[in-house]
Parts: sequence; structure tokens; C-alpha cells
Amino acid sequence: MIEGIIGKKLGMTQILGAGGRGVPVTAVQAGPCVVTQVRTSGRDGYQAVQLGFEAVRELQGLDLKRATRAQIKPLTKPEAGHLKRVGTLFRHLREFRADDVGDVEVGQQVTVAFFQPGDAVQVTGTSKGRGFAGVVKRHHFKGGPKTHGQSDRQRAPGAIGATTYPGRVLKGTRMAGHMGHERVTVRNLKVVQVDAERNLLFVEGAVPGPTSGLLLIRRTKTSGK
Repeated sequence: MIEGIIGKKLGMTQILGAGGRGVPVTAVQAGPCVVTQVRTSGRDGYQAVQLGFEAVRELQGLDLKRATRAQIKPLTKPEAGHLKRVGTLFRHLREFRADDVGDVEVGQQVTVAFFQPGDAVQVTGTSKGRGFAGVVKRHHFKGGPKTHGQSDRQRAPGAIGATTYPGRVLKGTRMAGHMGHERVTVRNLKVVQVDAERNLLFVEGAVPGPTSGLLLIRRTKTSGK
């Protein structure tokens, strides 16, 4: 069984749970995905399946050797050649581990139907980018005292250097800098509802990234919270 699927974040809403309690959930468009490559233990040393998500265009009647950049955008010619067996160009390709790939074939469709309510999943995405941020916003520093003449120290980091030894700023010192736009994984989230007809997955709580952000949803061995 393939351990996960590619999805896209649609936004947050709520679903009425037991006793009429509103459960905050994130709606995810999970799939449908298409198998673009199968990795086996004998050939690759491990078992995995590469999935394609969000079809760009069909390859029927297209000569890749003479194709222009606009015809295969946003892919490159090597990527388009890799997908020649499938016959479709996909915007996203991601690989997932699999317990058994004996029955998996290139071109096979993978849907959200293999998830069930109550399953525990981990969701990986790219967090929202916040640009250049100071230490108060980025690291939750409290800032300096705005008193005794220090009217401009309220959001300053304070001293960052050591004394004579080591005589330098230590690597990893928390300072102002680029915030967000990082790979984030949230584990042990509970699947609340599955809509296989519309390829929707409703996961309890929040997941990383902005609306329409790419997500990787993987099944975990633990039970949902």
C-alpha cells in the first residue's frame, strides 16, 4: 500500500461532531494522482511509488525533441521525457514509500479513497513566508526596557557578542532574518471526513502553508488524537 498522496490546501471550515460540537478542520483536495514511476527493491534498493498531481497537458501528438519551452511549461524537457510513458505532463511529482508495489503499475490512478475517518496522518507543507522579521516577531524576544533614556530599545535584540572568549558571535545566535517559507510537518492529525467523489479530505486542525499550497499527506501508524 502507498503511504501517502499529494494534495492542495483549500482552506479551513468546521464540521459538526458528536453532540453538535463544531470541529475545526482543514479541507484538502487530495488527488487524484497518477503513478508515474515504480521503484522496486531489486532495481532501486527500496520500494516506492512516484505520483503526479495537477495535469498540465496531454503529450499526444507532441514531439518532445522539437517542443518549445512554452509547450511543456512549467516542466523541462528531461522532466517531460520522464513522463512520456504516462502520456501526461504533471505540475508536481513526489515520491512515497510503499509496502508492496507488486500490483502497482505506471498510469494507475490513486485517489483519496484509501483514507478512512479516524486515520492518523502527518501533513507536510511549506509555511507562509513572512519576509525579513526582527527578533520580537521571529523569536518572540520581549525586547529591552523603554526607560532610563532607552526610548529606542523596545524591539532590539540586545547584546549578541561574547566577551574576550570566544571573542566572536556564536553560530546559530538568534537574530533578525528571513522568517517562514520553510518545510513544516504536523504529525498525528485526525482524518474527520473523506469525500471520495470530490477528492476531498477533511483533517482536524490546521496544516502548514497558504491557501492552494502543496501538501503531502502520509498515513501514520498511530491512531488519531
